[in-house]
Amino acid sequence: MSSSIPVIDISSLFGGPSPARDTADRDIMAAATTSGFMTVTGLPDDLLSPVTRKKLLSIFSLSDAKKRLLYRQNFDPARTNVYRGWFPLTPGHPTWKEGMDLGPDVAHGAGRVMAGDPLTEATPVPDTDDLPGWHDAVTSYYMHMEDTGRALMRAIARGLELNEATFDKAFERGISTLRLLHYPLRTQESFAGATEETHIMHNGQEHYLLARGHVDSGFVTLLAQDGVEGLQAHIRDGSWLDVPPIEGTLAVNFGKLLARWTGGRINATLHRVIGRNRQRYSVPFFYEPSVDTVISPLPGGEAFEPVSYGDHLWEATTQFVEQKGIAHLRPPRGVNTA
Repeated sequence: MSSSIPVIDISSLFGGPSPARDTADRDIMAAATTSGFMTVTGLPDDLLSPVTRKKLLSIFSLSDAKKRLLYRQNFDPARTNVYRGWFPLTPGHPTWKEGMDLGPDVAHGAGRVMAGDPLTEATPVPDTDDLPGWHDAVTSYYMHMEDTGRALMRAIARGLELNEATFDKAFERGISTLRLLHYPLRTQESFAGATEETHIMHNGQEHYLLARGHVDSGFVTLLAQDGVEGLQAHIRDGSWLDVPPIEGTLAVNFGKLLARWTGGRINATLHRVIGRNRQRYSVPFFYEPSVDTVISPLPGGEAFEPVSYGDHLWEATTQFVEQKGIAHLRPPRGVNTA
């Protein structure tokens, strides 16, 4: 595995065939099959600007009463939403964060909401009067991240010597998640009751864990960078490598289901986030296919048991602290090959 995280210009992915796109494809595949991480540039200047980031994160300026209106059911039994919405700070856990998960309806409207499945429920959102400009910023950002995810998946398909549109249909009505996160400074009180590791040593200094070592469950994660360090990838010699926190870029990594889909050629890398005397805001986007997409072996790939994306996602995400206690609300649907 490479001992550094590459920085790749992906602007050429949004055009037709060209030598520049061929170079980007090779660089992406090299990163995807080794470190499993890369930092990408070449996106519209305003997309990852401090102005856009401030607008997206303005949701954290809401009063506690307004935030409570966005809570999930497991934090407020009066709410009907169980998968999308707000989760508050919860003492006694290894991590200390609050945030909001938003689904495709925030960008594409109510036509993307399907009753009977919590994975396709409506996203509760604040009133436009409470956060002027926030809804427009979210819509634009969400759509641009979908475009970026699609471009990267096409580059992966070309790198695997498949038709570049191989993955397109799966993501046509995807249920991608835009997550807005705030990690406040930790106090001693926030650690009370924690039974798992909360601190680590790195470069001779003690840090607390903002996100424990984990592998993302899905496909492609796009994390907006703002110059704040802390994201680390686990490399083969057992050490943790800092992902460069270059402002105005995206840190990109790949999930375990994409690794399975590609016969292990794409590397899903263990990673974590650490902190020390500094609060952190985070804007990850998880590029995801439709809920009923069947993940089955690719032509010429290794054999594995096909799985419904919805079943896979529900099993994975209901292990998270903010989703505890809801697993029973969506029984497995099985694989529909009709």
